[in-house]
Formats: sequence, structure tokens, C-alpha cells
Amino acid sequence: MKRQSSIRPASPPKDLNQVDNQIGSDADATITSLSGSHPTTSHSSTPLHSSVPASPFRLMREESVDGTLSPVSFKGGMDTLDNDTTGRRKRHPTDKAYFIAKEILMTERTYKKDLEVINLWFRDEVSKEDSMPEETLTLLFSHIDPLYELHAAFLKDIEQRMATWEGRGNAHLEGDYRKIGDVILKNLNQNTMEHYCRYIDTHLIVLDKLEQTIHKDTKFEQVYRDFEMQKVCYLPLTTLLLKPLHRVLHYQLLLERLLNHYGSGHHDYTDTNMALSKVRTIIKKLSTKLKESENLVKLMELQRDLVGYDNLVQAGREFVREGCLQKLSRKGYQQRMFFLFSDLLLYANRTTTPGLQFRVHGQLAVPDLQVVDSEPRMGADFCFNIYDGKRALMVAAASQGEKLQWMEDIAETVQYARERGLDSPTNKYLSLKSMSGSDDGLDRSEMQDIRPADSRPSGQRSNSSVHVCWHRATSVAIMDHQRALENQLSGYLLRKFKNSNGWQKLWVVFTNFCLYFYKTFQDDFPLASLPLLGYSVDVPSQSDDISKDYVFKLQFKNHVYFFRAESQFTFDRWMEVLSSATRSPVNTTVVNGIH
Repeated sequence: MKRQSSIRPASPPKDLNQVDNQIGSDADATITSLSGSHPTTSHSSTPLHSSVPASPFRLMREESVDGTLSPVSFKGGMDTLDNDTTGRRKRHPTDKAYFIAKEILMTERTYKKDLEVINLWFRDEVSKEDSMPEETLTLLFSHIDPLYELHAAFLKDIEQRMATWEGRGNAHLEGDYRKIGDVILKNLNQNTMEHYCRYIDTHLIVLDKLEQTIHKDTKFEQVYRDFEMQKVCYLPLTTLLLKPLHRVLHYQLLLERLLNHYGSGHHDYTDTNMALSKVRTIIKKLSTKLKESENLVKLMELQRDLVGYDNLVQAGREFVREGCLQKLSRKGYQQRMFFLFSDLLLYANRTTTPGLQFRVHGQLAVPDLQVVDSEPRMGADFCFNIYDGKRALMVAAASQGEKLQWMEDIAETVQYARERGLDSPTNKYLSLKSMSGSDDGLDRSEMQDIRPADSRPSGQRSNSSVHVCWHRATSVAIMDHQRALENQLSGYLLRKFKNSNGWQKLWVVFTNFCLYFYKTFQDDFPLASLPLLGYSVDVPSQSDDISKDYVFKLQFKNHVYFFRAESQFTFDRWMEVLSSATRSPVNTTVVNGIH
């Protein structure tokens, strides 16, 4: 089934630790510090209850980190990086191959940290508890352990090579060592290939086993949920389990660009080409399973966000679109979240409990649906009707573009369901319990909950696409989620202060529609985050009065942030990946032909 993309072509706090305490959609557009409990894990202690073997790679956790490559210092004031950047241009190469290799290094650091969240932090958390599901955890860690070991060693090799390339060691060998393909080829050995192929073959089994165990084992579910609320777990564990699949795609992207830059006569061309061939072998095996995996993870994460609809994870069910619409009721238009799947359409309202969940208030069977355009009604401009044979929902989108995307996706999903001969459920006209028997689809009971949602800190849930769509009145489709998962970047950026000319150096990770900010790449959890759905990315205008090079501008309504990259290449790459999660102006030109 063809899916339509929902991404159109087209004043910060002084300290990242400050939290904007305003309430409302505009407040949620600011950089905020991450809430959630501090990690309770102590990596120097031996867990009291250890049915799961401790990781043999714990001691490698900091050994592979070379803190000298991109030093961070706040001692000289926040604008000291101007001089640092100038010095780096003098000391370090400016060849495109160098910056591609440096991106491999920067993103490898983040990848290793992501594996650590599961292999070290989560392992220690469950090992402190009695009666944990040993079979499930052994299955999980037996797949992550080998990958973590491989990439801890791989990261060491890359850091050593980059140090040589930058003249910080074995400088007399720099003529032979200004390359990275040989390092990647060495680490893509038969052992690595076998572990990745095994992970591709069985990761769906791991995900399914986790889902089953969470449903059956309430104690494990609580431990699992509590761990996800810790700051170190900045993404859902299920999303982190997809990282090995997306990392292979990233290798392919960078190796292809490296080959295009080298040309066949370059001394690193043969090794790079052989490394790319091995990566493509893995991707060929991966290609048939990746979309299925991404869909399963999305369903699992939505199941956690939704109250009042069990068993969302069903074989054959595909996520299509989620987003915020205004639904007309007897009280007028009311904000609702809509979730379109291949077989049903759900709508929900956010609960008033601290759990940041959504209570489902209605469901409609997709095979019965009709979507019909409507004239503006009761002050709403972008209206359309949804019929299911018995009742009609009048809804309004935030823009004409949002309206057309919803109408097109619903129509295509209905057609696809009918072509497959998908039957409507026999109880399609029965209301959900949370609708209190309302047979006209009006939400009479929305001021009361049948049972309270789980009360827990917001943590990374406030950055999830569901909550960002709710606050910014937008929507995202499955293609947007896939693009956001597969477009990732890490590295140092300078962030401009609002009321001064100072720039603060931060380690920045982009993943899942969101920027995460750290002081350095060694930090275990982010200081703050900025969800990007609804933002636009562009270069500064003349009125912004920014005189520095390689600066890009992020803006949502009156919220504006400026970030500065170290080179033309890194600027282009940040513009490229951020465009996968933002609205990029149609006339923005991407420099150096990177698309």
C-alpha cells in the first residue's frame, strides 16, 4: 500500500538545565531538561540477585573512549570555541574523506552508548531483582552482548585511526593512514557478519518475547517501565533494539559517499569497496524484515501510550498515521488524537493523570469507512467527515495540507483493506467502555476515567511523536517514522545564547524526530532535548544578524534556535538529516550536492 509522507517540503533559556514551566503547545516547543528518575545502577557493585550473567564487557565501557579528539572546555567562557574551531582548521585535515570518517566516529560513539543502555544499564537493573524472566533476558542479552563487544573494539580502532589522521600520533605515517576503509573492512570480519545475520534473523523473536513477557509478568513489566523512565534510557528499549539494523544502513550511506569522493584510483578505494560489499550483503538480508520490525516497534510503543484498547499489537496490523484533529461534539470542537491502522481508526483524549497517556474513546473499522470533504463549519476551516455506516465524525485539521494527507491516507487504507478482503469486526457498532454506552459517538464520559492510568514520571515519553503531535497540532505517517529512524547523526555543535553573542559547545544526538543535548559524548544521559516535529530548518536571514559560518536556524512559531557546525560538510549533513524531521523551505539549497 502506498503511503503518503506527512513532512512538507518545505527564545531559548540561557541554560539547558532550565525548564520552561509554561503550559501549552508553545511551551512544549522549547528545549527542556529531561524529567525522570536518575539511574540507580552502580557499575562498580556486584548485583545482589543475579540470575542473568553480568556483562563481561563492563570494564570496556570507558576504555574505548578517547576524550582528546574533540575536547570540551567551559573554563574560558562560552565563546571560547571560536578560537578552538580556528585552531582545529589549522591542525586537522579539511578533506571530505576526513569529515566522512569523523562522522563514522561520532555516530559510532552514540551507537555504542545505545547498546550500553541495554547491555549494561538494563542488565544491572534486572539483575538486582528476584524472579526475573530468565529465558526472556537470556535471549535478549545473548543477541546484544556480541554486538556490543564487536563495536567496543571497532570504536577503539576508529579513534586510533582518527588520532593518526589528525596528526596526534604516528604523524610520520599520515600519508598511509589518511583513510578509514581498511579499518571498517577489518572489523567487518566473518564473526561480525555472522552476528549481524543472526540478529536480523531473530530480533523479531526477541521483540515478540519481550511483549509477551511484559503482558504476563507484572513485576517484570514494572521493572521494565521504571527503567524506561530513567534518564539514561532516553529512547524506548524497543527503539534501541532497532539500532543495529539502522546502523548498517548508516554504514552503507557513508561508504557510498566515501567511494564517490575517492574515485577508483584512491589508495583506500579497494578496501572501502569491499567493506561496502559486505554491508550490502547484510542489508540484502535485512531489507525484507526492516519495515516489519519498525511497524512492530511502533505498535508496541503505541500500546504503552494508549489506555482503553488492549491487544493493539496484532499480526497483520500496520500503522499508517497518527496525529491531532479537532473533533466536533455537542460541546463544540475538542482536541483529539487519531490513530489510523490498516484495519481500524482509533481516537483518544489525553488523560489528566501524570502518566502522559491517552484514553481511547472510539474505534471505527477501516473497511466500513468513507471520507468526505466538507465546507468550513463552526469556525473551523479545514473540515472533513468520516463515516462508518452508522455514525459520522466531523473533524477539522490544523491546515489544508494536514487535511489532504488525512483524507488521502484514510481513502488509500480503506481501498487496500477492501482489496485484501479484510472483514469488519462483528462488534463494530459496540462502543468502548470509556464511551459509557454512547451510541452516537459523542464523548459524554470524557471528564472521568474508568480506571486511572499508570502514574509515573514523564521521562522520554514527553518526546514521543504522540505527545509532540498533540501539542503542535500535527501528524506523522509511517514513512515519516521510518525516515526519522533511519536518519541519525551525532557530533559537536555550538548553540547560540538568546541574549548574547556567546556560543555553547554541546554534544548533540539527532534521532527519532528529536535533538538530545549532552555536555560531552562521554555523558551517560542527555541534559535536555528538543522535539523537532513542526519546526522548520533554514539558514539565518539577514535580520537575524548572525555573522558566523555554517549556522542553521530551527524555528517553531516564535521559538528560534541557532546552531553552528564546524565545517561545510558537517553543516550540510545536519541540514540534510534535520530536514527528515522538519519542514524545510522549498527554496533552501543544500550545498555541495548532498541530497
